[in-house]
Amino acid sequence: MEFRLLGAVSVDTHRGPLPLGPAKRRSLLAALLLSVNTPVPVARLTESLWDDVPPPHARSVIQGHVSRLRALLVDAEAAVYGVELLTLGDAYVLRASETLLDSQRFEELLMLARQQRSATDSVLMLKDALALWQGPALSGALAGPPLQAAAHTLEESRLATVEELARAYGNLGEHHRAATLLRAEAAAQPLRESLSAALVLALYRAGRQSEALDWFHRTRRLLADELGIDPGRELADAYALILRGDPGPAAPPASRREAEATGAAGAAPGGPVPPRSGATLPASPPAPAPVPHPSAAPHPTDLLPRAPRGFQGRTAELAALTRAAAGEAPVCLVTGPAGVGKTSLAVQWAHHNPAAFPDGRLFADLRGFSETGEPAPVDVLREFLLALGVAPRRVPESATAAAALFRSLTERRRLLVILDNARDSATVRALLPGGTDCVTVVTSRHRLEGLIASDAARPVPLDTLEPRDGTALLAGVLGEERVRAEPVAAHRLAELCGGLPLALRVTAARLAGRPQRTLAGMAEELADERGRLARLDVDDIGVSAALRLTAQHLPPEAVHLLARLGHHPGGHFDPYTCAALAGTGPSAASAALERLGSAHLATETAPGHWVLHDLVRLYARDLDPAAGPEALIRVLDHCIATALAASEAAEPGGEPCFVLPEDYHRPSAVRDFADRAAAMRWLAAERDDLARAAVAAREAGLHDRAWRIILLQWPQVVWRVRDSWAPLLELALDSARAQRDPYAESRVLNLLGWVLVEEGRTAEAADLLERSPGLARQAGDRLGEATALINLAVVLAGRGGADTALESCERAVVLAREEGDLHTETLALQHLARLQLGADRPAAALATARAALDLGPEQQEAARRSLLLAVAGEARLALGEEDGGILLLDRAAEEAERAGYDEGAVRALEVLLRVSARADHRIRHELALRRLADAG
Repeated sequence: MEFRLLGAVSVDTHRGPLPLGPAKRRSLLAALLLSVNTPVPVARLTESLWDDVPPPHARSVIQGHVSRLRALLVDAEAAVYGVELLTLGDAYVLRASETLLDSQRFEELLMLARQQRSATDSVLMLKDALALWQGPALSGALAGPPLQAAAHTLEESRLATVEELARAYGNLGEHHRAATLLRAEAAAQPLRESLSAALVLALYRAGRQSEALDWFHRTRRLLADELGIDPGRELADAYALILRGDPGPAAPPASRREAEATGAAGAAPGGPVPPRSGATLPASPPAPAPVPHPSAAPHPTDLLPRAPRGFQGRTAELAALTRAAAGEAPVCLVTGPAGVGKTSLAVQWAHHNPAAFPDGRLFADLRGFSETGEPAPVDVLREFLLALGVAPRRVPESATAAAALFRSLTERRRLLVILDNARDSATVRALLPGGTDCVTVVTSRHRLEGLIASDAARPVPLDTLEPRDGTALLAGVLGEERVRAEPVAAHRLAELCGGLPLALRVTAARLAGRPQRTLAGMAEELADERGRLARLDVDDIGVSAALRLTAQHLPPEAVHLLARLGHHPGGHFDPYTCAALAGTGPSAASAALERLGSAHLATETAPGHWVLHDLVRLYARDLDPAAGPEALIRVLDHCIATALAASEAAEPGGEPCFVLPEDYHRPSAVRDFADRAAAMRWLAAERDDLARAAVAAREAGLHDRAWRIILLQWPQVVWRVRDSWAPLLELALDSARAQRDPYAESRVLNLLGWVLVEEGRTAEAADLLERSPGLARQAGDRLGEATALINLAVVLAGRGGADTALESCERAVVLAREEGDLHTETLALQHLARLQLGADRPAAALATARAALDLGPEQQEAARRSLLLAVAGEARLALGEEDGGILLLDRAAEEAERAGYDEGAVRALEVLLRVSARADHRIRHELALRRLADAG
């Protein structure tokens, strides 16, 4: 599978290109790919899909396109490639390996080209990079501002690469090739002076001086006519060089920094300075060579540790370091959890960029997370100063004076400083060099946001390895043959190690010392969570020790929260969950959570959406094993409280599902839901975690929590009834029966039976629903009996028992009225109207639907109101009132579309389509067809 942005937005699979459909869907895909593996809020997607004011139903349109795109990916077996389109709260994220994106491979090839010592190799890689382009970037997508900006950025990168390839041709003396390459681009971009300057020089060096001068004057006239300006310095310098008859360097860069960053040859320090202005003026006289500092060391200083062995992957992060280092006085901040390979990344990058730092490379381990304690800043500065040639007796004793001397000595140098394992920003600031051409790389388990604020440090976050790179790391230690013999087991080991390089290296070390052991056997051992961390320790190295050194620097409240999070059964959590687990308020929990996040023990994947790495979770669980039962009950009761609030917001005025358990722990705070939409988004986003919580409750024997957590998701079940709810409801039914609770069993049977009806499993539904009214009567649950009778009526009608079905539904209406529950009465009337319509009693159906609508909009959530309007519309059609019927069906479809209720919209539109198929309704028929295609 391959995603393409460098040309038409497309997806190539082994079956051929995916049929992406309309431009908006391509725009959605482009927006997700441009932020691959990062949640993209709906607001951002809206900006990308519309270049003017978006329509009121923009969110529904986006949801529809996401649904279609997800279906296309599933059909293309995208999961095999690790590709999935997920919903995270109010955002969507496309999970995919960046190697599947042509834009990412383009960046990787550029970075590799710049690291080559051979100009020939650089040319080959640059050509491969440009060959990925199949036309203008993001073709076929809409012109929303974010996509316009992204397309412009990609095009700028392409043009810069063309200029770089031309310079590489020049380095090889192939000036004709450079000229041919540049001419096409310069003709397409006539006002881009850098292209014209490069073309002028390439033509001149190829012996085509007249063509070079002609192109210069052509560009000069165009600049004057179009922009009213003279040629800039770069183009003017090229012209002056021709007039002087000076061949110049093979590929004159715009600046020394650009030359060093791209690998192009440039003038040596102290060499001639190119003229700054005036195309017809003679060159400026050579500038005097800079005077070396008296303390300068005679040879470049190098304190780097040896290059890491078995280093794998990290192409994007290496490229990010290269880009950051090319900026003005950069400080690069490599952050990530313990054992993720921050030091290896920094040292690997330093070893592969020696030419960028001709004055030397310094390295210091600040031991910010070590049991031996941190070195004093003055001791680190002493080591640096001695390496720079300062005599021992001249090294100042105070840290302040030593720092001042260090800054002074580095003022005119191009030096790399690596400050490894830093714990706080203040320590780093005292060790920063003073030269604007120096680069500092800081590694830390903390985010060091203070350093970003004070010194514009550029973060380079480091995440765990993808399984492919993890498997390659194992092969680097164990040998290709051993890994190739068990590829599935190797992939499983990479997953069980969570992609953490430290865990992978420990696993490889254990296997290397035991050649008779199989990778599959090791994977089977690590699959047991109870002993996994113990098996990821070897000698003085291990995951547990690394995590312990991180945790020991945390405040007690953060450690307390971490220990409780280890017993959380879900995949993610928020500050409210943390407050419930820790027994504190949300503010205190948020502060503790931020400390965990700063130490990379917890990761915020979206606003308010946090996760623990699997190995961190196992470590946290062992911090306080005895707290497990209490922590589980607290998080289960938090789930119940929040789901109750969500269901009440989604169905205001609806009947509570149940009373709370006797030993219920009420959380200190529960999130508020502003409206139905917010509640439904939460229920959708939390579906998987609520299921995990219910399973954990059942396994712990907490059946009274299990069925409640599942039953509280009923608004989402009703909204997305055909979304595979049966297995979860069957689990709830088992827990209700285990508790011998007829109330719970009846309620669960009602919901499960209705789901089975909608799935077409009518016989199974009938068996369940026939028992439900009796159980409800046994429990004294009259409203539950009414709901059971409604669902049973639907089943009976489907099996031909229309009269019995009508009686059952009429009895449900009576029960609901006697209980004074308008919400249940509306539901009963809606189904009664549908049954009357099916029994060819349209007048009665219309009266029943009107009675339900008259109960008030507060009793009708969007889906139910749409269904009532549709029944009323069909009844009017059956009575011969065609205009009125069409109007009601149109309103039903419109309200369903506006609410995102796809099934309701499809039902109404299908009826509308049948009635409007006649010639006198041709235009209405075409509009209905379009709306049906969008809704379907």
